[in-house]
Amino acid sequence: MARSYVHEARKRVGPRRARIRPFIERLLAEHADAAIALRFRTDLELLVSVMLSAQTTDVNVNRVTERLFEKYRRPEDYLAVPPEELERDIFATGFFRQKTKALRGTMRMLIEEFDAQVPRRMEELLRLPGVARKTANVVAAELGEPQGIVVDTHVRRLSQRLGLTKEDDPVKIERDLQKLVPREYWGIFPHLLIWHGRRVCLARAPRCGECVLHDLCPSSRV
Repeated sequence: MARSYVHEARKRVGPRRARIRPFIERLLAEHADAAIALRFRTDLELLVSVMLSAQTTDVNVNRVTERLFEKYRRPEDYLAVPPEELERDIFATGFFRQKTKALRGTMRMLIEEFDAQVPRRMEELLRLPGVARKTANVVAAELGEPQGIVVDTHVRRLSQRLGLTKEDDPVKIERDLQKLVPREYWGIFPHLLIWHGRRVCLARAPRCGECVLHDLCPSSRV
């Protein structure tokens, strides 16, 4: 019964490729303010913020980095203090020992191999200690050169709910989205889904009656 219902719902809303542009256009109008919630002023602050955001909230990271970025302004600054001092400074973000190790390793590599500058290419970002694909995707996109599509919990959940993927693995979800989403929207698309997921398409009680995508969504309860 469930499989039959899903099949009928997908037939009703039409193929994924035909729905993707209306999805983007409607979400752009609905969430014109959709953007990264982390606060940063430089490329280095962006990289550090994203690295610290693992397993915690953006609000928490912003609270920590408000002071952190006054103290640490260059890659050298992160290596000039004992590891224990940096651990104390980022303690509130959780997993502070692992994050300290990753930050110090990244700063060392930035100095030794990238002239103390944050690289913009995915293959170079992924070489940095503690930088996995999601982090690299976020940094590249915010630097204006998206080379993939960020898949976080909201993007994963909404992509499945909207019938854009049947996959569960983030890497496979990203591949599906890259085939559907026009490249010029790779940077903004995750933000649109994240903000829609926070404001309307809630995990436990989606507000389908208020959703601008309800007629295109195979999971709609309207």
